[in-house]
Amino acid sequence: MTLFAFGISPAAADDTIHPDLLTKEWNARWITHPDGPQREFGLFYFRKTFELTNYPPKFIVHVSGDNRYQFFFNGTRLLEGPARGDLLHWRYESFDLTRLIRPGKNVLAAVVWNYAGEAPLAQITSETGFILQGNDDDNQMVNTDASWKCLKGEALTILPVDPAKVGGYFVAGPGEQWDGARTPWGWESVGYDDSAWKPVRVMVPGDPRGIQDGSSRWFLTPSSIPAMEQRTERLARVVRSQGATVPENFLEGRAALTLPAHTRATILFDQEHLTTAYPELVTSGGRGAKVALAYAEALTGKDGSEGNRNETEGKELHGYEDRYLPEGGRRRLYRPLWWRTYRYLQAEIETADEPLTINDLRGIYTGYPFTLRARFESDDPELARIWEVGWRTARLCAHETYMDCPYYEQLQYAGDTRIQALISYSMTDDDRLVRNALELLDASRVPEGLTLSRYPAAMPQFISTFSLLWVGMVHDFWVYRGDPDYLRQFLPGIRGVLGWYEARLGASGLLGPVEWWNFVDWVPAWKAGVPPLEADGQSTVLSLQYAGALREAADLETAFGNPERAAHYREVRGRIIESVRKLYLASERKLVGDTAAQKQFSQHANVLAVLEDAIPPADQKWVMQQVLSDPALTQATFYFRYYLHRAMKKAGLGDEYVKQLQPWRDMLALGLTTWAENPEPARSDCHAWSAHPNFDLLATVAGIEPAAPGFGEVVIEPHLGPLTRVDASMPHPLGDIVVSYRREGGRLKAQVTIPKGLTGTFIWEGGKTLLHSGIQQIDLPSAVSGR
Repeated sequence: MTLFAFGISPAAADDTIHPDLLTKEWNARWITHPDGPQREFGLFYFRKTFELTNYPPKFIVHVSGDNRYQFFFNGTRLLEGPARGDLLHWRYESFDLTRLIRPGKNVLAAVVWNYAGEAPLAQITSETGFILQGNDDDNQMVNTDASWKCLKGEALTILPVDPAKVGGYFVAGPGEQWDGARTPWGWESVGYDDSAWKPVRVMVPGDPRGIQDGSSRWFLTPSSIPAMEQRTERLARVVRSQGATVPENFLEGRAALTLPAHTRATILFDQEHLTTAYPELVTSGGRGAKVALAYAEALTGKDGSEGNRNETEGKELHGYEDRYLPEGGRRRLYRPLWWRTYRYLQAEIETADEPLTINDLRGIYTGYPFTLRARFESDDPELARIWEVGWRTARLCAHETYMDCPYYEQLQYAGDTRIQALISYSMTDDDRLVRNALELLDASRVPEGLTLSRYPAAMPQFISTFSLLWVGMVHDFWVYRGDPDYLRQFLPGIRGVLGWYEARLGASGLLGPVEWWNFVDWVPAWKAGVPPLEADGQSTVLSLQYAGALREAADLETAFGNPERAAHYREVRGRIIESVRKLYLASERKLVGDTAAQKQFSQHANVLAVLEDAIPPADQKWVMQQVLSDPALTQATFYFRYYLHRAMKKAGLGDEYVKQLQPWRDMLALGLTTWAENPEPARSDCHAWSAHPNFDLLATVAGIEPAAPGFGEVVIEPHLGPLTRVDASMPHPLGDIVVSYRREGGRLKAQVTIPKGLTGTFIWEGGKTLLHSGIQQIDLPSAVSGR
């Protein structure tokens, strides 16, 4: 079931949109219901019927709403939006209706809702409104104006989420209750009678971003991302059923479930993997019945633990829910306005004086429409499962923005997003969501210089270290994609972030007191993920993160023609490195302490010291061996192990990587189908920052990485560890890079294919072989056969 059958790709939006709409006030006006309310909870329907006698060659419309909208044409849902942004960057979507227009009457329809105080934290808002603009003179008759009609919806009640049921910080929006008796069924179709609807109240005109003296609350900018993917997804199995017998073919949608009058039933379904989907309930009859659908990532036992996610005996579902009140009509489709996250779905049904038939219960999967272009196969079958689960994790955390987690927060955090972007570069040829993230985080900056930790978000939060990681994101983009003309726009923001930190350097050369939340990793012994700090705030870990951002910014400033600023960043960085190196040389443990007092030692401080060369290169391998073997060091959790793995490779321990995947193998043993936020007990079962093995299976094991900005050259240095066979491919802007490795009789036999126009180097156990475009065979001795 595809809902977006014929749309404009927003990637080409500027070529499609009439130039005047990008610079001048729109003819269309924002519209709303005459009786409001404007900033309180409300659900509103809008319609306009029109006829065409002369068909224009193109019929393109541009659509937006606040908080959100769904747009229909002649009864078919075509768009959902707007893609999330802020009031200064309010997105609109474009759609080509040309092939859908028919003789006679046509109807444009939209439903708009305002969740008010229960809105997701990621939802920024001004007030309830809707706007639709025809693209050119031939399309102006459809513009939102006084000719549109509207109806205030009475069917929806929002259900605030009970924190006790979801078990953690939850800001992803409310549940919903829909009353079928108060629903205007068929409101979006051509034949619906809207004579009782009211004329809309016309508000301000649409103003494009950058207009002089605009009067709008929303500054409109084209969406830069494509429409979200939507496809039907069937529930996999019935775990248990009380009060009803589920027909054999019900899950396939080929048999209906009928519950007699005055029946109570509870049915627990298992999707068998986590998903993000719009659950769709189709019912007939059953006037007065009540149906509740509840959603959870995992079931919980009586002791509150989740344990093995595949085990269901003695466990219950606790999660947020939607409720539906059928009015007795035939094949009524109930669907929430926003998608849900679940592996387990539970239906609680109570019928009244009529039997209720459930014709279908299905999911419509939704997510950013990434296409997998990479491949990784080996002689370790469990790595294939790690690859699959990591890709699912990355996909479920990518929608209109990247998201830390799809169940609890749905917020785009810079620390999470940096890792997500690297996965996107490595596994797809689509960087539009990365660009969107870079731009949104840049737009979040405050006058002092820092970016917000997460954006878009209706409530400001500062994780100061995440501003540094945003700098790293820009640098990563430069390495993987280049495009200096695009990246120059971020230099003022980078300078602001680094200047904020420079003002807080102490006399010791390390950072002094740093405001806001200095999160580094969810280490249980660290309060709120903040590493140990001296009384004056000094921290080796924070200082080294700053040093890394200085190094990355110096690269960018040099590349973009600002050598003096680059030299300044390198000088500041040098002072930090010198201070940390003194601590290392003075340490009895020959490790870097978390602070100058050298009382606490962590993997984190030493990983960063290796990455930033605060530990001399000759000592880095020995230090990383201690980092991996000394349990007395504060241990990195799933998130920070991305940086641990990078430091391993840098120190010459890349062949240890496969052995370091035990935490992910443990999660597989627990039945997880996506990667958890933290080691058990985890709040979230799906956190994209834990999916970095998909990046490293390509970058470290297969060994494929950029060797020049914009991936202008490639370096291929495999680290097979215990593996004897690896086949992998990775997308490159010029085509796919394909590698095949076989370890046979003490030799490595490799076949490498790189696209036309690309050159590089193959490195194996210290030896280098130049690579050229096309296919090449490499046969080299291996000092160790099957490590």
